[in-house]
Amino acid sequence: MGKGCITATKYFLFLFNLLFFLFGGVIMGFGLWILLDNKSFIAVLQESSTTLQVASYILIGVGALSLLMGFLGCIGAIFEIRCLLGLYFTCLLLILIAQVTAGVLIYFQRDRLKHEMSTIVNKVIVNYSGQNTSSEVAWDYVQSTIKCCGWTGPGNWSENISIKNSSDNLYPCSCRNESLPGVAVQTWGLCEHLSQNLPIYSTGCADSVEDWLLRNSGVILGICVGVAAIELFGMILSMCLCKIIHQEDYTKVPKY
Repeated sequence: MGKGCITATKYFLFLFNLLFFLFGGVIMGFGLWILLDNKSFIAVLQESSTTLQVASYILIGVGALSLLMGFLGCIGAIFEIRCLLGLYFTCLLLILIAQVTAGVLIYFQRDRLKHEMSTIVNKVIVNYSGQNTSSEVAWDYVQSTIKCCGWTGPGNWSENISIKNSSDNLYPCSCRNESLPGVAVQTWGLCEHLSQNLPIYSTGCADSVEDWLLRNSGVILGICVGVAAIELFGMILSMCLCKIIHQEDYTKVPKY
């Protein structure tokens, strides 16, 4: 009966560590996406926001550590090595505490992050020159995809240095309203229009971008909650297996 209990527990622990290993890979993938993405709103933020860059490195680190812990948990469970199971439990506890702390900090700093986001976008708009930097390309992509213009509205572009210093009637090409009649133009850089009535979108991107970020944040949060649940269950199983195993048997560990 005792041997059957050990077998059932260790294989349950192995299964959950396999899931934990996969979730760790997903978290590390999100971190890499935030760090390397250059064709969405994230690219606008990560070029100027040290907070987002640090967050991406944290996600990569947590994901890599989760991969390692999943591997150690699988080895400790299959070969019934108590020291590995104890190390696994300790690391899981530290990761869980770090995740809860990070979630609390992000929640209480959300207004500051929102203000930082607005500052970064307005800086991109003011200094926009159409030179195809990563932040400019990303912002053009956002405006043309979401069908909006400026952060709070097209009036934000009146502060653009190139537009203010030009004698021509310029506007950002990515703001062009495709539903209005006219010749199709490029979706990046600054375009010239003869009339004062510019063929651009009348709404800003703030609400749409915030909704987009919230939707993606929900996915990330859901994955993190799933990982936390697996971590908690893995901690319980590892402690149960440690109590069942009375003596380590290192002869089970393969020798290479």
